[in-house]
Amino acid sequence: MDEKRHEEILEIYKLHAELADRISQRRLGTNRIYVSLLVGLMLSCGALLKIGGQHAENGPTFFLVGLVGALLAVSWLLVARSYKQLNSGKFKALRELEKELPYGFFEREWHFLGQGKDRAKYLKLSTVEQAVPWVFFALSLA
Repeated sequence: MDEKRHEEILEIYKLHAELADRISQRRLGTNRIYVSLLVGLMLSCGALLKIGGQHAENGPTFFLVGLVGALLAVSWLLVARSYKQLNSGKFKALRELEKELPYGFFEREWHFLGQGKDRAKYLKLSTVEQAVPWVFFALSLA
């Protein structure tokens, strides 16, 4: 491969790696927003219980809070799934670009992590990321 082509591929690779990192940062920020909203909702529910007790007239309020919490949790699951798919595509493209570079960093790293099949070596973030919304979903229904 000529030097100019190698430099072009390297620049494309760097840009793509930066974009993948930005997606990961956005993903983290999105998770923080959902956690904050759901914790705030749960705290509001707790405050309502403390202030108003469990009177029958509070039933619709608690139902609404639970419904909003469940909908937020489902929304979070869908957004987390979308980010997982987007990151998977980005890293597939990066590994494809690495075939034309002297060293395939992400491919090698993935090899050391057991291709995500061995939980002792690597617990996928998306596995944890999708478990937490289920906890909030269950709490909301309760």
